[in-house]
Amino acid sequence: MADDSGDFSGLKVMVIDDSKTIRRTAENLLKKEGCEVVTAVDGFEALSKIAEHKPNIIFVDIMMPRLDGYQTCALIKNNRMFKDTPVIMLSSKDSIFDRARGRIVGSEQYLTKPFTKEDLIGAIKDYT
Repeated sequence: MADDSGDFSGLKVMVIDDSKTIRRTAENLLKKEGCEVVTAVDGFEALSKIAEHKPNIIFVDIMMPRLDGYQTCALIKNNRMFKDTPVIMLSSKDSIFDRARGRIVGSEQYLTKPFTKEDLIGAIKDYT
């Protein structure tokens, strides 16, 4: 079943978060599932890596310096090559306003931190 390790082998996942702990946690969880993981510390780094790695799904933190998650998502969705790539917003805030704003910029889903392995895997199953 889907819980078996390696079920997502070959799937490229990008995790964009300025928190090293969050990046490492997500990377470890996803690698155990067989995903190939690319991380970025902010939107600027992410945008250059997206073109290079072409991830199947992107998890992006909302609160980041320089380019926040909403701006990053909007830039991804406005790019012809990546507009169909699912973007999942990550935030420690859980308000209707934040969720609505995420939808406006084109994100597929909104996960509240701390997320679980089930949250990440569920989003991947739903959108890839």
